[in-house]
Amino acid sequence: MDLYIVLGVEREATLDDIKRAYKRLARQFHPDINPGDRTAEQQFRQIAEAYETLSDPDRRRRYDTVGFSSSAAQSVSFGFEGFDFSVSVNGSSAPTFGDLFADAFRQHQESGQGAGERGADLHQQLAVTFEEVVRGGRGTVTITRQEHCATCHGAGRLAAAEVRCSHCQGTGVLKSTRGHMVFSRPCPQCGGAGMKSETLCPSCAGQQVVMRTETLGLDIPPGLDDGARIRIPGKGHAGARGAEPGDLFVTVRVQPHPIFRREGADLHVTVPVAIHEAALGAKIDVPSLEGPAKLRVPPGTQSGQRFRLRDRGVTTRDERRGDLVVEIRLVLPRLLDERSKELLREFGRINPDDVRAELDHLKRHDG
Repeated sequence: MDLYIVLGVEREATLDDIKRAYKRLARQFHPDINPGDRTAEQQFRQIAEAYETLSDPDRRRRYDTVGFSSSAAQSVSFGFEGFDFSVSVNGSSAPTFGDLFADAFRQHQESGQGAGERGADLHQQLAVTFEEVVRGGRGTVTITRQEHCATCHGAGRLAAAEVRCSHCQGTGVLKSTRGHMVFSRPCPQCGGAGMKSETLCPSCAGQQVVMRTETLGLDIPPGLDDGARIRIPGKGHAGARGAEPGDLFVTVRVQPHPIFRREGADLHVTVPVAIHEAALGAKIDVPSLEGPAKLRVPPGTQSGQRFRLRDRGVTTRDERRGDLVVEIRLVLPRLLDERSKELLREFGRINPDDVRAELDHLKRHDG
């Protein structure tokens, strides 16, 4: 490895020539300026080795005599001794060695800021009928979301005639001093170019996004529970700096049904039954999702007793079918004439069982 070729200088180069070459190459290949670039890292290592050898008179004389040795490479400390941090070799207007540190720290700090942030999620509610959530259906939601500007395609700027950047006066850098050290950083307005060929997008005022109201259709799978959420990918707010957009989460609110009550996959319904039907037994029609269903009421059925009709409930998302649970509610007849009253009195005489006696028995048992 020819150290003079590494630094790009002649063998007769002075110490100032070697320093200038090193500063120029270090700013170009420093690992902090080229994060993750192994080629640049290796080149910087060779540049530092070359500078450490050629900037020291004894090492340089030994190198010119016997060439570069591995022991020299092992003694490299990658230091920056010998530099004047306050005065540049080209005058006060040229970048100083502090520029290398300023640029490296700036790029390290902006590496996190430059990474795009995923867009925020949106949340919306959708009211659906009992039938829609049981059988499945389709609904719509209207949302207002941030969307990348169509005029500038999310860049925030439009191409324009090239003019000198007024922020940095065309130099491409902004300088600041701290004590005897001079720091510089690329101009944020022109990106270090010194010239501007863009203007703010008039549609989004440079914000990169615009607000848009949109109506979306979505499928309602059968068997959803009240409060279930449906996710629509990519329909949240637009992401910053090219990042992916957020998602839309729609919370389903099921309107109550006038007859059915749902518990998981089961449906519950209360059916009125006349006294003679409960006493003697009967076959009655009960409502179900598929229309009237037959239920056999056995003799002696009591009010509040429940019967289960298999596979008459809700089909869940895992294709499991619930049951229809029927609760009996006895309904007393309206006594409209003396004949009906006499029949009930006769029934009482034939069946003298006192229901209150049963209640007393239960009380004594509990006591």
